[in-house]
Formats: sequence, structure tokens, C-alpha cells
Amino acid sequence: MRRLATAGIMLLGTTKAHASDITLGIIGPHEYDLPVDFQPFNVLVQYGDGNAAGSTYNSLGQRRAEGGSHTWSGLTKYVHFRSFEAIPHVGFAFELIQGESYTLANGTSSGGLGPTIVGPAAWFKPNAHSTFGFQTFMQTPLGTRTATSPEYWSNISSFIFDYEWKHFSFDGDAGTVTGSTRHVKGQHSYDPGVVFYTNLRFSWKATKLIEPFFAFDWQNVTGTYDHTAGRDLDDSNSREVAMGPGLMFNISQHLSFTTRYQHSVEGRNTPESNAYYVKFVYLW
Repeated sequence: MRRLATAGIMLLGTTKAHASDITLGIIGPHEYDLPVDFQPFNVLVQYGDGNAAGSTYNSLGQRRAEGGSHTWSGLTKYVHFRSFEAIPHVGFAFELIQGESYTLANGTSSGGLGPTIVGPAAWFKPNAHSTFGFQTFMQTPLGTRTATSPEYWSNISSFIFDYEWKHFSFDGDAGTVTGSTRHVKGQHSYDPGVVFYTNLRFSWKATKLIEPFFAFDWQNVTGTYDHTAGRDLDDSNSREVAMGPGLMFNISQHLSFTTRYQHSVEGRNTPESNAYYVKFVYLW
């Protein structure tokens, strides 16, 4: 069986353009170092992140010490991995993901379960050291509270890749998020902006137990269109670039723990990222 890190596949963030919510921003090293021609197995993953955004980026890309918030979020994920004799050298996975979130801003707080995310992934190995594939997921429109509900369906799709050297690894993804029109009784109807994102992870296999890595995340969101008013919303597009260091602990063949710190280096119309991330993986 491959090292446990290979099982920690696919994470989806909310499609809203908040810092610490860069789509798939919580993935770790070896996220897509995946096997083919294997016996079915299961994985449970718990992701968590917190962001203390003391500043925001305005429409000119200037960082202002205002409009900050504290957010905490998590994703609980079950994944079933399998391959088929009729489709050799190709791996498949199906995921069920439940989001959780809590926000403290301007003296008010809100939290609860977010939308549910489901979908498949498939991949192959061009050679023994590399992986390439595609994943696509649907996100439901409702959570347990209005504050945790996007109120529209969305699709998150991306290409995934991984390359392994003896002492280093490089993997990541690149994709888009598209949403249906948001309809809420008594309010304007909106088309959410299209999200473009990429997440890159470069790691050093220092020891069998400890693996330092560097993370780079980028996200760009196009403007929101107001269907009722027939125009684009002002300053509704956004962009963010964030990066930072992390450590992965390969505790055993069936257990791993990853932690990371990340901060924005550039943005527009978004809170800054000043965030920490954790990831716990159990395989059976």
C-alpha cells in the first residue's frame, strides 16, 4: 500500500471570495499521489482552518486595516477508492464532504453546518512517478443556517497532478467553480462570479516521519451579475495570492497529520489571509 498521504484527495472550499476560502486551499503535499490497480479502500479526512483577517484589500489592491473578521471552518470527508478490472491502470474515487463554519465579525457571530459536496474523481499514471486526473463535484445550496448557505448550486471541477522524485514531490490542481442563479424570495436574483483557482504544493522528504513543504494558492473571481437590476455589481470581482510553509507528519501507514500557516501577498476586494490549516487522515 502506498504511503498514507496519497489518500488525502480533494478538498473544496466555499465559492464565496473570502480569504481562507481559496477553493481547495487546504490540500497538503501528496494530495494527488494516487495509486492504480488497487483493492478498494476507504479514507476519513478532517480538515480545519482558522483565519484572523485584520485587514482587507480594496479594488485597487491596497491593503486597509479595516473590515476584518475571524473565521473557523472545517470539512469532514469520506472517500471510497476503487479500481476496475475492466478499466485497467485507472483509479476512481467517490467523495461525500460536509462543511462546518463559524464567523465572528463586527461584534456578531454565526455558525453551523454548511452545504454538502459530492462527486467523483478519476486518474491515471503516465509513468511510475506521476499522476494526472480530473475531479468534479456538486455543492448543494443549503446549510443549517442562512449564514452558512450559498443559496445556489455550484460545480467545482479541476485537473489534478502529482510528480514524485526521490527526495521531493510536486503536486497541485487547477480548475473552476461555476454556480447557478441565486434566487431568494423578496430579493434580487444574482449570477455568482466564475471562480478560477490553482493550488500548488512542493515538499521535501526530509525523513520518513517529517516532510516540510511550501504552499502557493491563487484565486480569481469574476464579477457578480444582478439579474433583477440588469447590471454587474460594483467591486464584486476579487483576486488573491497566498503562500506559506507547512509540515506533514507521516505517523504510520494508516495515519497522517498536516499543519500549515499561510498569508496573503496580494489581493483585490477580499479580506487578507492570515490563516492556519490542519488536516488529519485515517485510512482503512
